[in-house]
Amino acid sequence: MSAAGVGPAPRRGWRSAATWVGAAIVGAVLFCAVFAPLLVPHDPFAQDLNNRLATPFWMDEGHDPAHLLGTDGLGRDYLSRLIYGARISMMIGVLTVVTSGLIGITLGVLGGFAGGRVDDAVLFAITCRLSIPVVLVALAVVGLLGSSLILVVLTLGLLLWDRFAVVARSTTMQVRNLDFVAAAWCAGCSRFHILLREVLPNIASHLVVVATLEMALAILLEAALSFLGLGVPPPLPSWGLMIAEAKEYMFFSPWVIVIPGVALFVLVLGINLLGDGLRDLFGTETET
Repeated sequence: MSAAGVGPAPRRGWRSAATWVGAAIVGAVLFCAVFAPLLVPHDPFAQDLNNRLATPFWMDEGHDPAHLLGTDGLGRDYLSRLIYGARISMMIGVLTVVTSGLIGITLGVLGGFAGGRVDDAVLFAITCRLSIPVVLVALAVVGLLGSSLILVVLTLGLLLWDRFAVVARSTTMQVRNLDFVAAAWCAGCSRFHILLREVLPNIASHLVVVATLEMALAILLEAALSFLGLGVPPPLPSWGLMIAEAKEYMFFSPWVIVIPGVALFVLVLGINLLGDGLRDLFGTETET
């Protein structure tokens, strides 16, 4: 029975304003991340102890026109550090998704396509991963080996592949029984060719949605690690590190903790709105 006769279809995909809002937020942050050296008004690492905690433009008292969003406790321009913080957050989000996606998609596709003992081994690996608390393991690894950008990316990438594996496995099990896969077998195509040219393109839409969710989660976890002093090492302007450095000033200059906190909230919200829109878009395409 067609759903067209029941009522008007809901606004989905790119027809939804929320999807465009999410795409605009992610696009703006990505633009700032790519062109950060050209956009910053000051050196984000330059200190001016004579101009500490200058207020932002919406506060008349103590406002310095040269610093639109004020300065931090060491006199560094807050707008410049916020823009460079977008670069750190997007870099960690993208690299973590790439790392975890390579692991999870490889395991999921192999398990879902091969079945049997291979699938049992993949399920065992997924179960083991789900039993590991991500935050505690990340804290332990970074605490033992030290904080660095590469270590944070590798740690999060090795801990966030389970969703990719679960989705890749379930969708591969559906695709492997379709007619075009059987036609590829009959045409004498190799297993590698079928996986690369027939299976992966047909499950890519589901994996894109997972990638958006994992990117938002990776950015939040990096901010949490940096807030605890175990993430991106200073003086790199990570948003989580900016929040941690602003703790001692939050009662007297609350804007120093509000600005990076709002930036982090808006970015994660935008990624989730975009992910929801892509999920609805691909779901609509599948139904039609």
